[in-house]
Amino acid sequence: MNGIFITGTDTGVGKTLVTAGLAAALRKRGINAGVMKPVHTGCKTKNSRLIPEDSIQLIKAAAVDDPAELITPYIFKEPVAPYVAAEETNTVIDIGKIIKSFKALSKRHEFMLVEGIGGVMVPIKKGIYVADLIKKLCLPAIIITRPDLGTINHTLLTINYMKMKKIPITGIVINYMKKGRNTLAEKRCPAILEKLSGIPVIGIIPCISMKNPVNHNSFEKLADVLLNPLL
Repeated sequence: MNGIFITGTDTGVGKTLVTAGLAAALRKRGINAGVMKPVHTGCKTKNSRLIPEDSIQLIKAAAVDDPAELITPYIFKEPVAPYVAAEETNTVIDIGKIIKSFKALSKRHEFMLVEGIGGVMVPIKKGIYVADLIKKLCLPAIIITRPDLGTINHTLLTINYMKMKKIPITGIVINYMKKGRNTLAEKRCPAILEKLSGIPVIGIIPCISMKNPVNHNSFEKLADVLLNPLL
């Protein structure tokens, strides 16, 4: 099975943006790409129904018609870790159900993009973290990080933990969520991360206008990196 797990150094680093951008870029190349966000917290309510906005963005970018319950088996209202959200709603998150949904989607698509929630140590349930889910899905991962002060610490911690868990890391993607200020931290970030971690920076996403966020050539280049081993 070909695919990638998109994780991050934290919440709010742009995992959904990158996943959606990759989905759109792969679709342009004629790749039948599926998308999945196994657990979605912080969902808004409309007509008494929870709306998984991130998942909807992924579905639109990939132009898929898969059942919503396969793409996101678990959705919660509160913007907290899945473990906390599940406890608050007396929900039991079944990792087996997530894996079963992933396998069902994998049969429908030739390449899978799975977006995580928060960072690799976010608890999904007691004793099961995002990193454990990546392992169970048998996917390599890319790490989305930000370019500003603090990113070296956050990124190296993430990488070291993933290495300890023996999760294959395809590369780092640096996402400029805000307009760059051309600080020393921002300028040195890519080279320093590569030098200290031994993991390549495979993509740099500039601050993108939200009018048409997924159709940027940065995602085209990133898609080429992911597809290269398959060609």
